[in-house]
Amino acid sequence: MDSLLIKGGVPLHGEVTISGAKNAVLPIMAATLLTAEPCVIRRVPDLSDVKFMGQILMSLGAQVKFEGDTLRVHAAKVRGVGDYDLIRKMRGSICIMGPLLARLKQATVSLPGGCIIGARPINLHLKGFEALGAKITVEGGYVRAKARRLTGADLFLGGRAGSTVLGTANVMMAATLAEGVTIIESAACEPEVVDLANFLTAMGAKITGAGSPTITVTGVKALHGAEHEVIPDRIEAATFALAAAATDGEVTLRGARPDHMHAVLDKLHDAGVQVERRGTALNVRRNGRLKPVDITTLPYAGFPTDAQAQMMVLMAVTPGISIITERIFESRFMHVSELARLGADIEIEGPSAIVKGGRPLSGAPVMASDLRASAALVIAGLAARGKTLVNRVYHLDRGYENIDGKLRQLGARIERKEET
Repeated sequence: MDSLLIKGGVPLHGEVTISGAKNAVLPIMAATLLTAEPCVIRRVPDLSDVKFMGQILMSLGAQVKFEGDTLRVHAAKVRGVGDYDLIRKMRGSICIMGPLLARLKQATVSLPGGCIIGARPINLHLKGFEALGAKITVEGGYVRAKARRLTGADLFLGGRAGSTVLGTANVMMAATLAEGVTIIESAACEPEVVDLANFLTAMGAKITGAGSPTITVTGVKALHGAEHEVIPDRIEAATFALAAAATDGEVTLRGARPDHMHAVLDKLHDAGVQVERRGTALNVRRNGRLKPVDITTLPYAGFPTDAQAQMMVLMAVTPGISIITERIFESRFMHVSELARLGADIEIEGPSAIVKGGRPLSGAPVMASDLRASAALVIAGLAARGKTLVNRVYHLDRGYENIDGKLRQLGARIERKEET
């Protein structure tokens, strides 16, 4: 497995272009299964998860062609059974189920995998499909959904940790070809859900309320091909902003969407980090001494769980005590023990991490446990003195396009060690 060798202590300076959003492009790719006509998706990030999804679409019978950051998909004929070995590797692959069920009235999909950051059941997806009239069975590692027809319904998708993003996406896609009107209550409000709704609307779907807790979908008989540009990745933008602040540098984020980042930008401001809009870009740098802040992760528009680990690194180098509370995933503090190897002083008490910041970090070998933990360890390595070796960076390649190359453009001394 590849690793990253980082020689820390160098402030980041320069400009970086934010790629398309991983969490938006995967359901949009799945949505191309809803039509027999060609679709074109632009600003597609070069990620292993995107390549996996492309392979899944091809295994279902679609023609898939990558041309730089443009993706062309033509699903003229598709089959309703997904490849077990492909789907089980990536949690986002479950979102092919809604489109297959809508188009074929049946779908067989293996239970998905992904990062191990706590229980992320798909029961809300299945609850939504059942409300639309599908019969669900789970056996042998597969989920099977079948319906003579799909009919619009009123349904509630709230769960233990709030709304479900992929569940909202999956049910919304299934409802586009259902008969009648579907009302999704406690729908996820994330920008990625809005982006999917915009793509579906361009395909001819009738959707209102995306971005609010109530989404209404009026079923249509068929959808057509469409072109779409994916929104910028708000988590990648947050990661680079936090890296700039942690290394006491100054970085301009090209293409970032501040309207998708209010919670992160608010906490950066409270922490003594200045974020200034410059046209369509954001300039990030420290504004004097860093200050500790308390954070609680929440569904959008709250502070995103996907930026929690990176924010913890900034607090680890900030003098004072910060409390970071995780309300989305119960196992998302796996990076704490690795940050401790670099010298961070962090204690876990229930759902909260107490960060006693201000101690200098020193380089050491560390092991990445999941995608965002990997990003946090890279930021910590950049801020630490000496050399840090981040192992198992295949997690990073799932969600960050060319992160080591982008960091080198900002002056980071970072080198990828490829497996021999």
